[in-house]
Amino acid sequence: GLPMEHVLRQSLLALGLAELLGLEEADQEAVYFGSLIVWVGCHVDAYEQAKWFGDETVLRGDFRKTDFHHLWSRPEFGLRHLGGNVSLGERAALLPRFLTVGRRDFQPMLENHWRASDEFMTGLGFAPNVHDTVEQTFERWDGRGVPKGLQGSEILLTSRLINLADVVEFYHRTSGAAAAVEVARERAGTQFDPDVVDTFVGASSELLGDLEHGSAWDAVVAAPPASRYWLSGVTLDTALLAVADFCDVKSPYTIGHSRGVAALAADASSFYGLDELDMTMLRRAALLHDLGNLGIPNELWDKRGVLSPVELERARLHVHLTERMLASSTSLKPLAAIAAQHHERLDGSGYPRGLVGADLTATGRLLAAADVYHAMQEPRPHRDAFTSAEAAAHVESEVRAGRLDADAVRAVLTTKGQRVSKRRTWPAGLTSREVEVLRLLARGRTNRQIANELAISPKTASSHVEHIYVKLGVSTRALASLFAAKHGLIELEDV
Repeated sequence: GLPMEHVLRQSLLALGLAELLGLEEADQEAVYFGSLIVWVGCHVDAYEQAKWFGDETVLRGDFRKTDFHHLWSRPEFGLRHLGGNVSLGERAALLPRFLTVGRRDFQPMLENHWRASDEFMTGLGFAPNVHDTVEQTFERWDGRGVPKGLQGSEILLTSRLINLADVVEFYHRTSGAAAAVEVARERAGTQFDPDVVDTFVGASSELLGDLEHGSAWDAVVAAPPASRYWLSGVTLDTALLAVADFCDVKSPYTIGHSRGVAALAADASSFYGLDELDMTMLRRAALLHDLGNLGIPNELWDKRGVLSPVELERARLHVHLTERMLASSTSLKPLAAIAAQHHERLDGSGYPRGLVGADLTATGRLLAAADVYHAMQEPRPHRDAFTSAEAAAHVESEVRAGRLDADAVRAVLTTKGQRVSKRRTWPAGLTSREVEVLRLLARGRTNRQIANELAISPKTASSHVEHIYVKLGVSTRALASLFAAKHGLIELEDV
């Protein structure tokens, strides 16, 4: 429910406070990594949040506006958001169930977030002081926090800094520096450590002013704690697996999806002819291809009916979010270009860019095929899971329709041991459909005439022609015709 920069800016504030207070290097590292990770588990119960509150991103975005000092603050917050944007009648119908079942879902949410974050840190191998810092960030100075109800100086100073930085960044961004200082003072002694508040207020002009200059991403990456840690090889793969699992846990319908797609795409790479470097890039991109799902409300992902046009456009934004997040990193940016193609289709009917034919890379084509085949065998709120045979039939129908790459689908199905239609191997990696198109092209047919004869759309025919040109390394019909003639493709009856 917040801009992508929130946690980055929060981390810079927390680290700035740690430096002002003279924390030792190990504690500064705990502040740095703890702040970056503390909210990573906030979507772990997004399914339940959406069930009771509608758009859970609104719920989370509003969370920082309440102090929760009184015993009734948390229940009141839940009741105020109950039902999200549904009608008053529907909200009234939800109330009895919320007061029984819903309360059991709502009360442990913050603790669920901490436990999920802790699990994520375990997968990444963080030091114990980072774990402790994240756990206690949900505690409050007045003792009304979770999970242990620690009070005052019982709470780690590293946690107290992050707690303050999270809220004041929100108020600074939405209402300005004066509002950030005001909320810090208002919650001193309830949510925040009064001494930490005094330090922040005294240096607020400097701390908040620094946020307005340059890139928050660059500043976080350049911070001293980051320079001591680099991921590569197996450690990078371990981190990406942890990220993939956390993406998928957002909805019960997607658990294990990214890991499964990555394994399938990697296994199919050899059948598809990718070299080792492309296979590695594809596998890593597949682990992250649904990262942007975290920015889309679960009321869309878990909706049982058909999405409206407006809802569909919002859901499609997940690809853009994936690309933007990965593009921030110089090292991960090449993965963004692959991941962003998993919903593109050869005939231009995909998204987000509507790429056509040769615009799709080999790795993008294989990722798309693996994603569709794997997803078809997973349940979705609007349908049951397909059998492997039904999934295979579906992706083959997508090939016939000109949307998925035939060779990519064949590689995926071969990997899974599915029976695939027999065909001869064509030169230059041409598919059977492309041979049909090439034969008509060589005889002077226009794209529209090719489309009519093969019962496909003119756009699909054009996509096939472009794809043929790329595979043959030519740019004209004449040269393509010459290739067809030299390889005996013109007079063949069976394709």
